[in-house]
Amino acid sequence: MIQRVRQFVRAVTARVTQADRDYVARVLPASAYPGAQELFYRMHPADQVHALNVARTAEQLATGCRVAVDMDLLLRAALLHDVGREKGDLDIWGKVFCVLMYHYLPSLARRWQCAAARHPWQKIGHALYVYEHHPAIGAGRLRRIGMEAEAGIIEHHHERPLPERPVELRLLSEADELN
Repeated sequence: MIQRVRQFVRAVTARVTQADRDYVARVLPASAYPGAQELFYRMHPADQVHALNVARTAEQLATGCRVAVDMDLLLRAALLHDVGREKGDLDIWGKVFCVLMYHYLPSLARRWQCAAARHPWQKIGHALYVYEHHPAIGAGRLRRIGMEAEAGIIEHHHERPLPERPVELRLLSEADELN
């Protein structure tokens, strides 16, 4: 619970700096990955800061790793792991609501889900849907811009990391959990 409180405080105070924007431009150069920066910047600023923190943590974890790590792939996946959640789908309070619903009333949360919010009263159901399915949504968005390797990693980043999974996925999952 303390971790969730820290996450909330970080989300409320999150600000993307020029140094952060420079980091994103280095890891996701528009010339090599057209559309990737756009996906990154469509996330809520709190999710952008979270992704930046995950990337930096993943980089630290990878430096101590005893197996070969594709650092470029890991950092791209870390920055893009939450692109399934766009600004407007799930704001800070919406995420708090979803965390509580899935923790205390998971079957009700799943029943209320709706993939598209056509009416204002469906926003809650849409937030619940996006919260649970954002890895698959994000993977689909990455595949549409040709980032297959990154999509293959982020679509599984909330699953229990199995030994046969790529090391980049295991490092991403651990870094995400720490942030």
